[in-house]
Amino acid sequence: MGILNVTPDSFSDGDRYATVAAALERARQMEREGAMIIDVGGESTRPGAEGVDEAVEIARVVPVIQGIAATSEIAISIDTSKPKVMAAAVAAGACIVNDIHALRTPVARSWAAVAEVGVCLVHMQGEPRTMQHDPHYGDVVREVAEFLMRERDACIQAGIAREAIAVDPGLGFGKTLAHNLTLLKELARLAALGAPVLVGVSRKSFIGKVLGNSVDERLYGGLGLAALAVANGARIIRTHDVAATRDAIGMVSAVLQGTEN
Repeated sequence: MGILNVTPDSFSDGDRYATVAAALERARQMEREGAMIIDVGGESTRPGAEGVDEAVEIARVVPVIQGIAATSEIAISIDTSKPKVMAAAVAAGACIVNDIHALRTPVARSWAAVAEVGVCLVHMQGEPRTMQHDPHYGDVVREVAEFLMRERDACIQAGIAREAIAVDPGLGFGKTLAHNLTLLKELARLAALGAPVLVGVSRKSFIGKVLGNSVDERLYGGLGLAALAVANGARIIRTHDVAATRDAIGMVSAVLQGTEN
């Protein structure tokens, strides 16, 4: 899953793809590099980020999604928590909703069931603006797993097909460094729950905390974590760096498949 942020303030690539032309060129580049999904986001979810009006978000994402859909058959995901943005994005050509609030509102669940879209349910403690203010857990893996399974069951009860649901532990979303590392180490416990697991570690701040690197120096650390995540059961890797990540997880997958055969 290639990340395409069409925002002015994302932590890694803010304002780089804020024009439709730049965003479409970036989407084409990621597809050439091997992305199977393009995840388009029109509102930053970095720690401390302020929300934007849904009309602004729609204006940012819809022309980009329309442009991608007009020239490619690649799957398009919309990274949003607002039902009106979800609906506008799907009407424009998206087929997956990636929601950091895990479709927790009945309106969002009901809409997704009727629209028959794929969904990704993300765990987050708190809100983007405050989520890194002293996050705490008793047992982070157990609590994240329980949340994801509870929200998946609620989606199924609302009419969303079980096979249409993926889950994301939300690394960096209301977690300390220790929480993030523990979730990655114990990711197999989440994979064993039966839903495909999506993991996003690309360029995240906890890599910088471990390695002392700035945001543009975190590629190698992120590749190591992506490879570890796949080895521990992740099935979708969300990344800014598609070509390098594709190679890293391709080799891990080859080893795992060879071992199984």
